[in-house]
Amino acid sequence: MRNILKKAIVILTVICIAAALCVVFTACHRKDDDKLYVGLECAYAPFNYTQLDDENGAVPIFDTNYKHDNGKYANGYDVMIAKKIAEALGKELVVVRMGWDALIPAVNAGTVDFIIAGMSPTAERSEAIDFSAPYYQSNLVIVVRSNGEFASAENLNDFKGKNAKIVAQQGTFHDDALRMQGAQYDISRQTPLADFPAMINALNSGAVDGYIAEEPGALENCASNSNFTYIHLKNNAPDGGGFVATDADVAIAVGMKKGNSLREKINEALAAITQEQRDEMMQRAIALASGNNIEA
Repeated sequence: MRNILKKAIVILTVICIAAALCVVFTACHRKDDDKLYVGLECAYAPFNYTQLDDENGAVPIFDTNYKHDNGKYANGYDVMIAKKIAEALGKELVVVRMGWDALIPAVNAGTVDFIIAGMSPTAERSEAIDFSAPYYQSNLVIVVRSNGEFASAENLNDFKGKNAKIVAQQGTFHDDALRMQGAQYDISRQTPLADFPAMINALNSGAVDGYIAEEPGALENCASNSNFTYIHLKNNAPDGGGFVATDADVAIAVGMKKGNSLREKINEALAAITQEQRDEMMQRAIALASGNNIEA
């Protein structure tokens, strides 16, 4: 009797485990070969940002389990570029939102196929992943309050002797440039923040005097915040006219796992986008991100 009972218990346990596994595997979302999974923050306007509907060509945002985040959509210059790449590859675009620091690990783990997130192909990053040809090149600038002490500044020399508190996003070349070059202009580098919304809040609150941005981002930020302006710096300009930067530091490219077989096709898709088209796309991205539908 006891043996029969033990066997019944074992069988019941096996059935329960099998049932549980079925539920797990049924609920688990897997990548689809017909789709192109692109990782980005959706928090770096006008390159990529979150909005509350699918207007103006926005696409749904998914989490890392590939579940749609209801009511959230992605748009911006990076998304426009991603759509053209997906079209060239004959795949459906899936935007996967994640934190900046998670992007490179995610592409190496295969959670996403590509990073199209305003990422520069720096020497350090190029050791971890491969990059496409650049699809944008920009200047580093400083966003400040329009009624603040530095609103009339014209170059980095105007910060000397004033101990300005300037911040940049963590894990970016912006912060590297600030850390390596700020002190010579008496700029006090602040602890880097997680993303641009956090830096915008810090500037609004007066916690910092300014933050580092790329010029398109500064244009959008200032259009969306009437109390902001930015200092028109130019990379590598002499006598403190701008931050020293290599072309790779200020370029933006598609990131992918080492040895990705689609790299050449990605470059072909990017080469088919003319400079005029790129300029028009960026202007549209800035205009759209400056509207009222962007999520704060």
